[in-house]
Amino acid sequence: MTDSTLVKTVDLETALVAWVPQQRWFAGKGSKLISLTVASRVPLGSRPGVAAEHLLVDIVLDAPPSSGGRVQQYQIPLGFRENAPDDLASWQLSLPHLDEVVVYDGLRDPAIIALYGDLLATEGSVGSVDFRNVSGTSIDSGMAGRVLGAEQSNTSVILGDVLLLKLFRQVSPGVNPDIELHRALAETGCANVAPLRGWIETQSGGELSMLGMAQDFVIDSAEGWTTALASVRDLLAGDLAAEDVASDFASEAFDLGVAVAHVHADLAKQLGTSQRPAASSVDEILGRVEEAAGIVPELAAHLPAARELIARAEAAGTTTVQRIHGDLHLGQVLRTPSTWLLIDFEGEPAKTLEERRRPDSPLRDVAGMLRSFDYAAHHLLLDSGSSEATYARASYWAQRNTAAFCDGYSSVSATDPRADAALLGAYELDKAVYEAVYEARNRPTWLDIPMRAIRRLAPAVEG
Repeated sequence: MTDSTLVKTVDLETALVAWVPQQRWFAGKGSKLISLTVASRVPLGSRPGVAAEHLLVDIVLDAPPSSGGRVQQYQIPLGFRENAPDDLASWQLSLPHLDEVVVYDGLRDPAIIALYGDLLATEGSVGSVDFRNVSGTSIDSGMAGRVLGAEQSNTSVILGDVLLLKLFRQVSPGVNPDIELHRALAETGCANVAPLRGWIETQSGGELSMLGMAQDFVIDSAEGWTTALASVRDLLAGDLAAEDVASDFASEAFDLGVAVAHVHADLAKQLGTSQRPAASSVDEILGRVEEAAGIVPELAAHLPAARELIARAEAAGTTTVQRIHGDLHLGQVLRTPSTWLLIDFEGEPAKTLEERRRPDSPLRDVAGMLRSFDYAAHHLLLDSGSSEATYARASYWAQRNTAAFCDGYSSVSATDPRADAALLGAYELDKAVYEAVYEARNRPTWLDIPMRAIRRLAPAVEG
């Protein structure tokens, strides 16, 4: 039997210092890793030839001296084998002085994924890690496991083609909004989310942290981004009008608007609403726009118009706020044969847990989806040297689906998102500026997409 205790914690820490920054889910890219400490190391069990441990690690990143540094905590399930299969080679930690055991990312090993599934089925506790089920839910043991898709900010795995188990890579003390909002929506009988079946949590220093969640896996579903992109490709491949293309997305956009409005209504029903001065929201947006101008110099010319837009939004007086999705776009929705489902209610990963749980206007979610239509329409044109006529056809696709989405939303909601154009525009500008900063840092050739939106929302002042 593989013995994980052969690997000393100090050796793991040394290997993880090099390994963690290379992972897609590491949120500290662009910062220097000062130190890494294993805060918790829990043996989860073993299968023939493989042992598993669940690690929590504390990472200190460089930050301005006045901030005292920046600490992030991550969970890292590890696998231990005497000889690892070739398909695990790219997920191994480098431990050059240890020949007896191979150490690797446990969530890439079907045997370890299945071990997590069995622990969830038994609702057991292993060390400080507790596995919980929703009341009335029964989870089968013995389900096969496999990792799902590309590595993102979290890691999702499939259990028996029945459950989707998502492990939150970065861990924050408190109630994770993804679990919290799925619980709330389940109590309303919401048909536009996959039901929550269980979760994983831990207690440390008297504080609760949630590590993962299990919900129904929807087999016959397609990601919204993929579906929308197929429609754009079909449009640009021919010369038909958008409404005449067989894969026209407008009816799907309408139904998606209906689904989002239902989710907003159910969250408001279950968790309540309140009134907040519009100024408190848009002042924060203006601050982010002004800060972003120091990163993306092209934004400076748009600041006067941005301030005017913010002033018009403030004139709304008060606005209704509630719990929302917080990071809504076409990659966060699934099309099933019968409806649209919203997934990943964590909110923007860059925000703190407190910020992600703060009530906000539903218009933020609407604006996120409208920006996603814009990206779907235009990103295929970036490297093609497209003519203005082709760009105009893509822009019409985005406009058509924006209108359809808002029509669908207002068919359920008492308000049309377009009725408060200035506030909606402020939220769109906030998202577009966020995108501009991201593209400037990571994909400069994509910067034109958000900048075109910024030019529309807040035209530049010449001279």
